[in-house]
Amino acid sequence: MTSLGTHTTCPFRTSHPKRSAPLLRTAAGRSTLWLMTPPPAPTLGSFSSEVLSIEVDGHVATLWLDRPEKRNAMGPAFWSDLPVAMAAIGSDPEIRAVVIAAKGPHFSVGLDLVAMSGLVGPAGSSSGAPASAAARAKAARAEIVRLQASVTAVAESPLPVIAAIHGYCIGGGVDLAAACDIRLASADAVFSVREAKVAIVADIGSLQRLPHIIGKGHVAELAYTGKDITAARAESIGLVNQVSDDSDAVLAAAREMAAEISANSPLAVQGTKAVLTAGEDRSVADGLDYVATWNAGFLASDDLTEAMAAFIEKRPAVFTGK
Repeated sequence: MTSLGTHTTCPFRTSHPKRSAPLLRTAAGRSTLWLMTPPPAPTLGSFSSEVLSIEVDGHVATLWLDRPEKRNAMGPAFWSDLPVAMAAIGSDPEIRAVVIAAKGPHFSVGLDLVAMSGLVGPAGSSSGAPASAAARAKAARAEIVRLQASVTAVAESPLPVIAAIHGYCIGGGVDLAAACDIRLASADAVFSVREAKVAIVADIGSLQRLPHIIGKGHVAELAYTGKDITAARAESIGLVNQVSDDSDAVLAAAREMAAEISANSPLAVQGTKAVLTAGEDRSVADGLDYVATWNAGFLASDDLTEAMAAFIEKRPAVFTGK
């Protein structure tokens, strides 16, 4: 097992593109088109973060929420580094499944309200004059959209993502869990869509994703009341698939499930995720049409040939994703 991600500032948040030599000049010679050098794409070897770390074991990556001293509260570094971490994991073709887990006694207590107090927008303009209500609203909206995109990077990963939840999973923690494909919990897990208790409308994805997971009635109850629910209640409403004894057990269960998924054809697993995603809010007929087109393009694979050969030879298949 290898461990990646040291407690340093993530280079992908601070790098700036540099201008190269002029690429093109107009006939009149009055304007120049510059070629901008993009920052390097994130990789597992180059990823580093103060609040996240990555471990790889075989075909499974574990993305750790790694700010235990703050109960994994989600501050500025988390929101900037999460999409970079997902891109780094996705850059390795050998990784076939992801587990998101947390160090310390809790999965996450949600938004770091102190560190993220600037969400309401700037108080003043660049000239020093008080910012208008419109300017503050525009800035606040842009920041909310940025945070939404951070969690959406998890939902949009082509890889299956499993959340291993223990302790508190509150507010933004539920947003993150809802963006995962599968959720497992320890018996001590506590879930809360708590934003209404701090005068916020949940805006990072819980209100949009949870209805597809647990139904509108349960979402309304949790979001309107802001109440805590136990792992047992979470399992009964379908928020989590199963409950394990403790944090070690739920991590082991998540990794075991990820390994089981990884033994299958990655083309088929990722195709299944794509078809499930495309089928949301579509009719059955539209979904069937989509999967017919998908399989027309991907069915003739080396993995299918290997599956047939393994069946005939009565041995486990070894898939390559080709």
